[in-house]
Amino acid sequence: MTALIEEILKKQVPEHIAIIMDGNGRWAKKNGKPRVFGHQHGVNSVREVIEASMQVGVKYLTLYAFSTENWKRPKQEVAMLMGLLTNYIKKELIKLEEKNIKLNTIGNIDLLPNNVQKLLTNALERTKSNTGLTLTLALSYSAREELVYVAKMIAQKVASKTLEVGNIDEKLLNSYLQTSPLPDVDLMIRTSGEKRISNFLLWQIAYAELYFTDTLWPDFNKESFYEAVIEYQKRERRFGKTSEQIKSTNEQ
Repeated sequence: MTALIEEILKKQVPEHIAIIMDGNGRWAKKNGKPRVFGHQHGVNSVREVIEASMQVGVKYLTLYAFSTENWKRPKQEVAMLMGLLTNYIKKELIKLEEKNIKLNTIGNIDLLPNNVQKLLTNALERTKSNTGLTLTLALSYSAREELVYVAKMIAQKVASKTLEVGNIDEKLLNSYLQTSPLPDVDLMIRTSGEKRISNFLLWQIAYAELYFTDTLWPDFNKESFYEAVIEYQKRERRFGKTSEQIKSTNEQ
């Protein structure tokens, strides 16, 4: 494990990592347990990736915890997921404070149960001045809904003549996103073998490196995380440029 960390620290570490935490249900079925068992064990993997992120110097970690589509799941499972979220916040808040972690959320938080909203509000307030890792939980989140909201806000500005159409650019659009204080995603990880984005940070991952692994989320540990970062470091991020241009810039 130490060798993996040392290998990572020799090269540039991704500043912002986003993870689609997939496979809890299949992990539970594989182990002959109900779905709730998989979700419960998935919390351990959350702790693992948070600690691993801090160990290698990742500044921003965004976790797809609950999508807008997840509201379509059986009511009993949704209630269980809200209960897990509640327990996580209650148990981990002190640790977040001790480790200087800033908690952040994106998504339609108003749709969450009132007790969850209150816990989140309290946790956000208590960690807002922390300067270490920024941990963002995507809750009741939809990238398409986010982009529709941005389009409406910009349209209202234009209609009220407080914004000229010619002044609309990427920087302006980005400022209306829920993730506007955060940098674009450098590395997007999805577990469980699925190779889809699933309506997650569609704008923010435009130039992200995508990493898909067959590992089910409850089995995703620190070593799995380090392996993903090492794979990221092997890739050449050109952003439309040629390899020669990138090499020339790095040598300057």
